Amino acid sequence: MVVIRLQRGGANKRPFFHVVVADSRRAASGKFIERLGFYDPKAPQGREALRVNMERVKHWTGLGAQLSPTAKRLVKQFAKKAA
Repeated sequence: MVVIRLQRGGANKRPFFHVVVADSRRAASGKFIERLGFYDPKAPQGREALRVNMERVKHWTGLGAQLSPTAKRLVKQFAKKAA
């Protein structure tokens, strides 16, 4: 099954996440199919903390990809901010 989820990057105590499309059988930090955006929970005020390519999310969900709970929350938050 294909899933849209977060992939952690960044240094210790300085997390940074990529929103990726991946096979659910792969490791969370492993190979992915496509990168759809990013989430930086520690972004300073005035810097972009969240970006998601909504067209590609719609494309992948149309093909049957499932969103993880956290990715679903972030996509919903981004859509509300963008509208």
